[in-house]
Amino acid sequence: QERLVESGGGLVQAGGSLTLSCAASLRTFSNYAMGWFRQAPEKEREFVAGISWTGGTTTYADSVKGRFTISRDNAKNTVYLQMNSLKPEDTAVYFCAAELLFHLTPHISLVPGAYDYWGQGTQVTVSS
Repeated sequence: QERLVESGGGLVQAGGSLTLSCAASLRTFSNYAMGWFRQAPEKEREFVAGISWTGGTTTYADSVKGRFTISRDNAKNTVYLQMNSLKPEDTAVYFCAAELLFHLTPHISLVPGAYDYWGQGTQVTVSS
């Protein structure tokens, strides 16, 4: 059964760092582009970062560019989000998502509706 499980969230002071992990139980992990999204209270879910099936292509929201790094280990069926220089406005529930690719291109979707599977989310709280 396909499943994504996030971990690594927590409480951190502004300027600090966290690394989120997403362990995927997917039939063929390398057939999926992976993304991280976040949702703050009373706000819509927004794209944070995405990575292609090989890991060779990444894309980021402007708000996190230069501070966050997405990576994947296809041998471990895991995707990571390294978050540095955290700000209070980064506070949100962070979700991992997987998009099944029918053609193995360096495709990364920015919209939640394009993704096929979601994790349950992990809370990240940044105090000022």
